[in-house]
Amino acid sequence: MARYLISFDRGWMRFPEADLPDVARDAHAVAQEAIDAGVLVFTGGIGDDDPTQVVGTDGAVTDGPWPETKELVGGFMVVDVPTRDDAVAWAAKIAVACRCAQEVRAFLPDPFVDEFLAR
Repeated sequence: MARYLISFDRGWMRFPEADLPDVARDAHAVAQEAIDAGVLVFTGGIGDDDPTQVVGTDGAVTDGPWPETKELVGGFMVVDVPTRDDAVAWAAKIAVACRCAQEVRAFLPDPFVDEFLAR
C-alpha cells in the first residue's frame, strides 16, 4: 500500500456560504466511507483564522505565510491505498463532496512511518 495526500487550496472552494452545512455533511460522508474501507490515515480542514507562523532552521519564529504565497492548503485527506488510481478515485469523491478540485500527491516510501502506522 502507498500513502497519498489529497488536498485543495482554500481558494478553490467557491460555493454559497449557505451550502456549507451540505458540503460538511458530504465531506464527512466520504471520510466515513474511507474509514469503513480501511484506507483513511487522517483528514482535516485547515483554519483560516488561526495565526500562521514559520519556524526556521535556526528556531527563529516569524509570522507567516510569506506575503508572496498565493496558495494555502484549505483541507486534506491522507489515504493508504494500493495504487495511484485508487487515490485518484478517492480524490474524485472528495472533489464532489467539497465542490472543488483536489490535488493528489504520493508520500515517499518510509519504513519508519510504515512501522509506526502498523502499531
